[in-house]
Amino acid sequence: MGSEGPSTVTIHVTGFKKFHGVSENPTEIIVTNLKGFMQKKGLPEGLVLGSCNVLETAGDGVLPQLHEVFQTAFAGQSNETSNGGQIIWLHLGVNSGATRFAIENQAVNEATFRCPDEMGWKPQKVAIVPSDGSISHVREVC
Repeated sequence: MGSEGPSTVTIHVTGFKKFHGVSENPTEIIVTNLKGFMQKKGLPEGLVLGSCNVLETAGDGVLPQLHEVFQTAFAGQSNETSNGGQIIWLHLGVNSGATRFAIENQAVNEATFRCPDEMGWKPQKVAIVPSDGSISHVREVC
């Protein structure tokens, strides 16, 4: 008791590659350069930058890559999580019309794309995770 030390927080970061109307995705640039930047700047004690992955901008098409990212990250996390460590997944998305950063606090289980993704998929009112409920299902964080 008392010898456990501080718990570790590991942050895994993902972003997207280019997509329709955004040929140079800022999230790809940030995610690609984040590890090098943080090595120069340093991280607070107890904070670890885990994986940094750039994903294809494709709804259905990205699932195999996303599963691989999760499996690889969780395989390396067994010690941190067993010692009370926490894992945070941070996904950086892009709103081409935004003028500043925004943090979303809710998600709806629905995919509707105004233009096809990079693999040609253009869903209209499709459940992202069918087993998670209807397209009106909302998840919120505080």
